[in-house]
Amino acid sequence: MGKLTVAALRAVLVVVLAGTVFVQVMMVWALATDPEDGSLPLTPLRVITMLGMVAAQVALVSVWRLVTMVRRGTVFSHAAFRYVDAVIGAIVAAALLWFAVTAVNAPGQREDPGVTVIMGGVGLAILGVALIVLVLRMLLAQAVARDVEAAQMQAELDEVI
Repeated sequence: MGKLTVAALRAVLVVVLAGTVFVQVMMVWALATDPEDGSLPLTPLRVITMLGMVAAQVALVSVWRLVTMVRRGTVFSHAAFRYVDAVIGAIVAAALLWFAVTAVNAPGQREDPGVTVIMGGVGLAILGVALIVLVLRMLLAQAVARDVEAAQMQAELDEVI
């Protein structure tokens, strides 16, 4: 991975992380100062939003750590699994939070249930992303196993020579 690619990715991660912190601060501010007017259940939506930002932050920090491991050449190790698992967990949490938003929003959509169905479909798509990352985790596991096997074979070859 090139230095420019890593720098660009880290810049994006910092901007997104700052954005999530800003949204969390605004949600706390809104919880403290903005009363509900009754049209929407704002408090649950605000709490869900703050929790969603936490899930995003976990994923962002985990990706940052994985990029660091790639730059150091240590990504093909067992230590990488905890960060990949954290990303998968954050994506699943985001999907569950999206389903919660769908449930909170559903009573207001009685006249047009298609919106709720679409929102449910989006939740399933988010879960699909978690499954894709799980497949990538399996590929990482195979690569780590091959790397360990290659190191053992190299050690045996060194003993012979």
